[in-house]
Amino acid sequence: MQLQLHNINKLLTKRLAEHTRQPINLALFNKELNTLAANINKCLKDEENLRIEALREEKHFKEMISNISHDLRTPLTAIKGYQQLMEKGVLTSEQRYKLQVAEKHADELGVLIEHFFEYAYLLNAEPELKLEKINLTNLVTECIAESIAVFEENNLEVRIIEALPVFAKASKEAVIRIVQNLIRNCVQHSAGNVEVQVLAEKNAVISFKNSVKNSNEIDINHIFDRFYTADKARSKTTGLGLSIVRLLAEEMGGSTNASLQAGVLDIRVELPLQNSLA
Repeated sequence: MQLQLHNINKLLTKRLAEHTRQPINLALFNKELNTLAANINKCLKDEENLRIEALREEKHFKEMISNISHDLRTPLTAIKGYQQLMEKGVLTSEQRYKLQVAEKHADELGVLIEHFFEYAYLLNAEPELKLEKINLTNLVTECIAESIAVFEENNLEVRIIEALPVFAKASKEAVIRIVQNLIRNCVQHSAGNVEVQVLAEKNAVISFKNSVKNSNEIDINHIFDRFYTADKARSKTTGLGLSIVRLLAEEMGGSTNASLQAGVLDIRVELPLQNSLA
């Protein structure tokens, strides 16, 4: 019996280490041990079926998001086209005002659809990112500088904390998309000025800090989950911006985390650190 228990543990360890599907087999006829082995095999089979079903549902979800993003683009393009035709015509001041309101909402819808499209692309295409040594400090600073007008339009000030250059092994295009999404998140949800810092710890870190309204409504443990929004009643976002940030960071071997203290939200993106002399 001791030998059979040893073999059971050995097989289970092998399954965990090598991700095999080998069932538990016994050489000794013992009612209790055979019942134990049968129950273990049943649990393993049920777990495998649940995993396969989860993968099937995830694949279906990805396809659904991709189809929705494509289907929404076509009518929106037509709407904007007709709005442009109307704008060229003779309109009263009231009609022109109503048209401008409609155009504003169409533009907001366009941004939401682009988020859907980008998220669907990242989930389905699984692009191979070209990782190289980049000056993370300079790249983040350039992205912030290009977005100064956006901050000013929303009455926000952005402060970049100066430090020594930090180098990371990452994709330049992916980092730009990450920073753009972090900027968009600040513009949409910040209740005060924004503080940006790039620093070197165990990893290269991009930190965005800003005060937020109704901080008690924010679930910090789910802030990177897809479709998560703190205020579901009034939110104009898809809740995909920070999910895209997490996806891109993980594809580069990095990670994301967030903290909320005294009404200040700190979103951090960690990327593999690259020695400046390498």
